[in-house]
Amino acid sequence: MEQRRITIKDVAQELGLSTATVSNVIHGKTKKISNQTVHKVQEKLELSGYIPNMAAVLLAQNTSRIVCVVLSDDVKYEGKMIEDPFVSGILNGLSKELAENDYFMMVKEEANLDSIVRYASMWNMAGLILVGYCLRDYEEIRRKMHIPFVVIDSYQKEVQNFSDVGIDNIDGGFMAGMHLIENGHTKIMYLADNKEDGDYERYLGLTKALKEKKLEYSESDYKLLDMNLEKRKLIYQTLLDELPLYTAAFCASDMYAIEFMNFLLEKGIKVPTDFSIIGFDDIPLASFVYPGLSTISQDLSKRAKTAVLLLQELMEGKKARTVRLPVTLVVRNSVNRI
Repeated sequence: MEQRRITIKDVAQELGLSTATVSNVIHGKTKKISNQTVHKVQEKLELSGYIPNMAAVLLAQNTSRIVCVVLSDDVKYEGKMIEDPFVSGILNGLSKELAENDYFMMVKEEANLDSIVRYASMWNMAGLILVGYCLRDYEEIRRKMHIPFVVIDSYQKEVQNFSDVGIDNIDGGFMAGMHLIENGHTKIMYLADNKEDGDYERYLGLTKALKEKKLEYSESDYKLLDMNLEKRKLIYQTLLDELPLYTAAFCASDMYAIEFMNFLLEKGIKVPTDFSIIGFDDIPLASFVYPGLSTISQDLSKRAKTAVLLLQELMEGKKARTVRLPVTLVVRNSVNRI
């Protein structure tokens, strides 16, 4: 026969205390309770095998120590945002960093901003870390709630009342451009699925390198991809006609770089012998594909560590701030010297 679960009332009756006193000890509200009573209650709880309702315990505290990582349910990810290497890498880093700081991590994919606000209030969140939304979304969320939150890549021009951790995309684009130029490539196409934020900053870094070396470039070198895979393949097909005009491609992400590289290989175009490619992010797959993908690396564990640090600062009442982390060039085998 299954043993009945021990309740707060059971513990209180055995100790001759009120249920409120026992409840306060469980919830950490012990300022008005003697140390002797606290010790007596804790000892009894341990001996009796009492298992608290953690949701009730957390919600009863001033802060629940729950940090929710909220992911944008963006069409770009086709309902598979968590499977994206960048996102999964961030989640892995945040999970470890939050655990080390005694926080519980929740993960939620959400497109509705009002749902984010409601969810944060319902769970008495200690804070949030938001990924994948646009700046106006972050501003709207800030207007609707007062819970501290940190953003991964908000691209805000002025620091507002939420913190932001990003990377130096322009410097990364510059490094990629210089690496291609130093290997003799002067006609470089740029592939991205938008002309905003980080992707555009990476393009600006590329053009900075071209300008520094007094090389010509055109806005037509910016090849806009579709977020839908099948439509993207059709665009790759059209790029075949333009390929003789270029010797290399700089892709805004490793996923697009690997995808384009595979497409070219299927068409009999060898990378890097016939055409060179460099990516951005340094996802694990970049070192496993053949040829190994040269890319710009960002430290996702450092991003996660910084995001948690910034969130703790906001919880302590400190001012919001923006942090831009450095990136590095990783040379593998996808860029050929002309």
